[in-house]
Amino acid sequence: MEEREVFNIISQIEQQFCTYLIENSKRFVATWQSKIIVSKHDPFQKEIIENGEKLFQFIISLLKGETVIEDIQPICHKIASERAQADVNIGEFVYNVNVGRNELFEAMYGLDVKASELKPLITKVHHCFDAMIYHTVLKYSEIITKTLEEKQQFIDETHKERLTILGQMSASFVHEFRNPLTSIMGFVKLLRADNPMLPYLDIISHELDQLNFRISQFLLVSRKEMWNEKEMFSLNELFHEIIHFLYPSLVNSNVSIEKNMFYPIDLYGYRSEVRQVLLNILLNSIDALEAHVKNRQIIIDTFEDEQDIHIIIKNNGPMIPVDKIETIFEPFVTTKKLGTGIGLFVCKQIVEKHDGHISCESSPEWTRFCMTFQKQANPSVTSS
Repeated sequence: MEEREVFNIISQIEQQFCTYLIENSKRFVATWQSKIIVSKHDPFQKEIIENGEKLFQFIISLLKGETVIEDIQPICHKIASERAQADVNIGEFVYNVNVGRNELFEAMYGLDVKASELKPLITKVHHCFDAMIYHTVLKYSEIITKTLEEKQQFIDETHKERLTILGQMSASFVHEFRNPLTSIMGFVKLLRADNPMLPYLDIISHELDQLNFRISQFLLVSRKEMWNEKEMFSLNELFHEIIHFLYPSLVNSNVSIEKNMFYPIDLYGYRSEVRQVLLNILLNSIDALEAHVKNRQIIIDTFEDEQDIHIIIKNNGPMIPVDKIETIFEPFVTTKKLGTGIGLFVCKQIVEKHDGHISCESSPEWTRFCMTFQKQANPSVTSS
């Protein structure tokens, strides 16, 4: 049989099938409607039937050569939009389409033609239904993804607004709280001067200093705290001062501290801020070591090269999980049960303000906080 004759036979079969579908269109739609799944709460129940009729007419036009498969996209996008608004499972649409596919095949098998002659028609119908499902589900996924992204963005913005308001309220409260705290600290000093042998004054003074440090930490985040100008200061003396301040906590937690500071190092920057960084990391180390049964150690290493000053503070406490390491310097992220999650965030801000870098690495043996500060000359000395 020549190719032209085969084409004519196929064309005749398609025409015969189209005629059959047109003559029995109402019965097909009614049968399809009786078998599909439609949710009782679906607001587009009427549109589902209308869309089914349109798709049925599209198949007829496609088989008659009056349209091409790409023309199916607009109706698919309409269906996708309706399915997304209906907030029902897209699986219902896929099931309903396949119900229509099966109905057409049942009708097709009733034609008085050979199976081999039906194959091109079957392929074309399959292609049409597959295109319907593909374009509809693709558009549906795009709509749902965009909706979820918009909802997430709204939630994030709302959360940020609430955090901003909460931060402003908290900063105002904490700022006002500092005034009576300063008065209490002053009276404790006077009380110690008049009664040097009075017990528990050292403990009270130490706890007040700790509270004052936490307030300073919080106010720095809220940017309500102003620090002194930059100065050249001794890193060795600063560590000596901090360790003396932490001595009660070290003794109470049974933590030994080792300083590897073999020569004087001077750092140019904001002394109060650098003190806060070192103090916060040491306090975190002490807290982490509470979970360590024995041999609690903190080791401080300082050294410099031609360009940078390096500070490493490490402890042999529990290993920080890898997923927490990645976010440890972000605000409101903490590994402590009662932590605020602003301490290390503040540390990162201060170090970067000094054109430095801070990182954390943790293993089962040691957790290390590594800081690098660029060496800078004192302008007052250079200018003179």
